[in-house]
Amino acid sequence: MKRSDIGKPIKGKLVGPPVKDESDHFYVCQICGQSVDARDLRQVFWHEEPEHEPLELDG
Repeated sequence: MKRSDIGKPIKGKLVGPPVKDESDHFYVCQICGQSVDARDLRQVFWHEEPEHEPLELDG
């Protein structure tokens, strides 16, 4: 499945102090090993599902 298949981006709001580095917005999914942009809630929700595949990057 592609990121665009799960809908339009849903932007989250930062809670707490600003991040020091752009890479702080990302984490690695413990299930599939894909890097997840925590600012895009559709990605976060996708990677919270117990059985999921990595999302394909859109062109």
